[in-house]
Amino acid sequence: MDAVRAYLGGRKVQLCGLAQYMNLTGITIGYTITSSISMVAVKRSNCFHKHGHHAKCETSNYPFMVIFGCIQIVLSQIPNFAKLSWLSIIASVMSFAYSFIGLGLSIAKVAGGEEDVRTTLTGVIVGVDVSGSEKDTIKWSPVVPENKSMKRATAIGVSTTTIFYVLCGLVGYAAFGNDAPGNFLTGFGFYEPFWLIDFANICIAIHLLGAYQVFAQPLFGFVEGWCSRRWPGNRFIRSEQAVRVPFYGVYYINLFRLVWRTTYVIVTALVAMLFPFFNNFLGLIGAGSFWPLVVYFPIEIHIAQTKMAKYSFKWMWLKILTWVCLIVSLIAAAASVQGLIQSLQAYKPFQLQD
Repeated sequence: MDAVRAYLGGRKVQLCGLAQYMNLTGITIGYTITSSISMVAVKRSNCFHKHGHHAKCETSNYPFMVIFGCIQIVLSQIPNFAKLSWLSIIASVMSFAYSFIGLGLSIAKVAGGEEDVRTTLTGVIVGVDVSGSEKDTIKWSPVVPENKSMKRATAIGVSTTTIFYVLCGLVGYAAFGNDAPGNFLTGFGFYEPFWLIDFANICIAIHLLGAYQVFAQPLFGFVEGWCSRRWPGNRFIRSEQAVRVPFYGVYYINLFRLVWRTTYVIVTALVAMLFPFFNNFLGLIGAGSFWPLVVYFPIEIHIAQTKMAKYSFKWMWLKILTWVCLIVSLIAAAASVQGLIQSLQAYKPFQLQD
């Protein structure tokens, strides 16, 4: 938003903020869905191991969504969450753990020589989401400027995730073909070794506990900052009460922060319960955020920053690229909406998943 404000200004700042915060909200809802699916997968995996792969093993996602939401309510109240470096370390370890497990199991399945794998050219979907809202979590140093730290962190992050996504997409598609589940670890592309799959799904759930806060905290800060500026004298918004917490020390409770963050977590959990469709929801989030945040605003900022001549060759091609990406995003969004509608037609709220 700061870059859009500096180079574009006007209503585009509000549009960028709307797209960014809607994307963050969608991601937190998606993480609630994904974490519950992973926790359900652990329970079902043990059931399949005990009763056989064809057992019904009906399990509801909703209790696990409630558990995830309750944990997030507590985590949301922790002040200065970005300074908890241990969270990033744990999230990174968990992410690498389940990624390597999924990749290794896919390679093992390919090496096993399955003969009934059907493939088509359009069977692989690979995506990378990079959000500018994480820039404030980069530690500032007088030796290394913030922009260089951000570029280095972005390059490493994008390169690593791209390699893993491409490998998982290609190897997973080679292993399962057109029947590849949206998530190899929770869609039961694998049943054995059940203990390793359980461990991978637990890693996913732990990773998402922290990842939820990484995307929710910028939204929390924006709303709380806006309300503080809008009503500077409101005691409900600004007053804090000191409470002594055992093994922690003094914790300052802000009633507005408590109510607002708790309400947000509850609402995202309720939306996740109403639309627990992992693939289609993930596709809709990606389609809705890709064009404005990854294509339109970066290109417009580049044009304004370089003072590119209007109707020049480069200007024309960038505009064509913008419109082509918009069309692709609209098609992807329409496909995701259609998938959601089809899922809703056969969906019975608050029923067991078989």
